[in-house]
Amino acid sequence: MSAANQRGDLIGVIRKARENLPGDPAFGDPLSVSGPGGARAMARAADKLVGDSPSAARELGLGALQVWQAVLERVGKGRGNAEITVMFTDLVAFSSWSLAAGDEQTLDLLRRVARAIEPPVMNGGGQVIKRMGDGVMAVFPSADRAVKAALTAKRNLARVNVAGYTPQMRVGLHTGSPREIGGDWLGLDVTIAARVMEAGGNGNTMLSHTTLAALEPETLAELGVVVKPYRRSFFAAPLSGVPEDLRIFRLDLD
Repeated sequence: MSAANQRGDLIGVIRKARENLPGDPAFGDPLSVSGPGGARAMARAADKLVGDSPSAARELGLGALQVWQAVLERVGKGRGNAEITVMFTDLVAFSSWSLAAGDEQTLDLLRRVARAIEPPVMNGGGQVIKRMGDGVMAVFPSADRAVKAALTAKRNLARVNVAGYTPQMRVGLHTGSPREIGGDWLGLDVTIAARVMEAGGNGNTMLSHTTLAALEPETLAELGVVVKPYRRSFFAAPLSGVPEDLRIFRLDLD
């Protein structure tokens, strides 16, 4: 039984089957199970019991929790009542740079990045929910404030330099109604925001069609930016765990 649990071909079959189940087939990674409550908390507890090494039992358990999470979203228990805009940020190629730079310079960079990013978030009425190494998750009461904060943060970041390295940051923004539990936010809209950021490539600012629709008509002109549709590269992997009708846009300087 133990040997079967570790068989790579069996694990592969179960993972393939998960792609046909409701919900996010990537459920179980650190991003999808962050935050307290619900299926995510169960997934973290399961990891402590069966470990995070690949196994058939782990994949079966995550498949069941994936469906549970999807059901919660469909009946509205994964959503809140208020519309907010979620922002995710990430530094491009940070890991490879930090390996060469060492701990001291890496820590110096992260402190400077925080000073560049977090004040615009707070000044825009936003809140930093969590820090994830070289990135943050923040929420805003409006799409306009989120976009303004993101662009200000990127301008600040352009002045940061550590040992000849100026970091590039990609940003993802999505407007929806996630659910707040214990100071964290969870739900499909949080996952979408993270996936929108992943589409940012080498330092672009991306937003979903719901964020674009929520902006005041004059905001983009005031900020001096234009919107361009995102077209996935032929070689880029499709975004997982997002609605089929999700449309993503890139903000460029006018």
